[in-house]
Amino acid sequence: MKQDAAVASGLSSGLRTTSFAPENDDARTANWLEAVNLGFHEQRGDPKHLPAEVDACQRDGRILTAVYDDTAPDSALDPAVPVATYATMVNSLNVGGGRLLPAHLVTAVTVRPTHRRRGILRSMITSDLQRAKEAGLALAGLTASEATIYGRFGFGAATSTAEIRLDTRGGLGFTSGTTGSMAVADSAKLRFLAPDIYRAHLERTNGAVGRQHRYWMRASAAWSEESFEPDKALRGVLHYNAKGVPDGYAAYKSLGWRTEPHTVKVTDLVAASDDAYRELWRYLGSMDLVDRLTFDAAPVADPLPWMLADRRRYQVTSVDDVLWLRILDTRAALEARHYTGAGSVVLTVRDPLGMADGVWQLDVEGGSGSARPVEAGAVQDGTVHEGTMHEGTVAAEIDVAALGSLYLGGVSAPTLAAAGGIRGSQAALEVLDALFTAGPAPYCSTHF
Repeated sequence: MKQDAAVASGLSSGLRTTSFAPENDDARTANWLEAVNLGFHEQRGDPKHLPAEVDACQRDGRILTAVYDDTAPDSALDPAVPVATYATMVNSLNVGGGRLLPAHLVTAVTVRPTHRRRGILRSMITSDLQRAKEAGLALAGLTASEATIYGRFGFGAATSTAEIRLDTRGGLGFTSGTTGSMAVADSAKLRFLAPDIYRAHLERTNGAVGRQHRYWMRASAAWSEESFEPDKALRGVLHYNAKGVPDGYAAYKSLGWRTEPHTVKVTDLVAASDDAYRELWRYLGSMDLVDRLTFDAAPVADPLPWMLADRRRYQVTSVDDVLWLRILDTRAALEARHYTGAGSVVLTVRDPLGMADGVWQLDVEGGSGSARPVEAGAVQDGTVHEGTMHEGTVAAEIDVAALGSLYLGGVSAPTLAAAGGIRGSQAALEVLDALFTAGPAPYCSTHF
């Protein structure tokens, strides 16, 4: 994909935008990566790491967008370094019941402080979302570094994770016996096992999203969390099921002997079965010379405290949103996801960008939904009018950001109604809850 414009729609004069695929030995790619480092307050890139970084972008299928200012004054940073960046890729999102939906993922969004209030972000994101819809993608997703930016573009927080702390002094006791077997991982081999284990986790986990190449490099200690250098402190452990097949892994490292209490940080933990999840924590909780475990990406609906003989050793220290969703094609999105309940509701979707606007009757039965457009004027003041083909169906009005939050079932319809994102009768809210939130809670441990 390549797109150039001397002055992009909605941008101030002197600004120029271009989109391109990352390439090695390409100054444009190197400058784009440098702009991302600047925007996220990371240190300047090392040229020796550029090939690996570009390779990771290519493996992820990223498309890079840059905005340049051709009117930069003397002594300013090289104008070949963009004043704004934006990247996209497509990966699978589990929308319940093992259904995987291609999702348009947005990442690496930066705008230099000197260029705020010039329409740059709005131009980049609105044109990109429109292209994604035209390409047939039903929804977009991102993980937000700031919570106040993306709601105005129709994104709603859809999943969260918990940061947890476990007191492991004397070892963690569990209420059930062991299953399968454990082994300390050969880190070099874990790099190649991890994608298959994660794929199995993705297929069973509502809300999980396909991962980028850097996750395998970090799980195998080939890259650290902060750089492209090896992480010599990181260790890995594998769980094998009864057939000897690896179905879970954890990566962890000590925070050092000077840390009191002596703490091990779990940097990644992926389980493709409930047994694997339990046994990974059993191993971590049994390590000698460790007083505390921490993990910043546990499920909010975590089964771990229910597995422990002493659940008071488990503490949640914070909860943070992870995946934000934006509906692009309402009909396709509603028909793509798995449903646990059954029923019908007429939804009027309000979208300030006009992409997902419309009125739809959603009918759900046997885990699948069908959405058909409703004639204009059939719903007024939250009521389906008498004499229409939809008479008797409960109705609600929903903002597109609220629909993104509701979509995976991570928040109830009454909660969104209390926040003002849904307007409808109690009966309509009850139907929405039965359809959207009756299944497993969504869990996404992947940032991008």
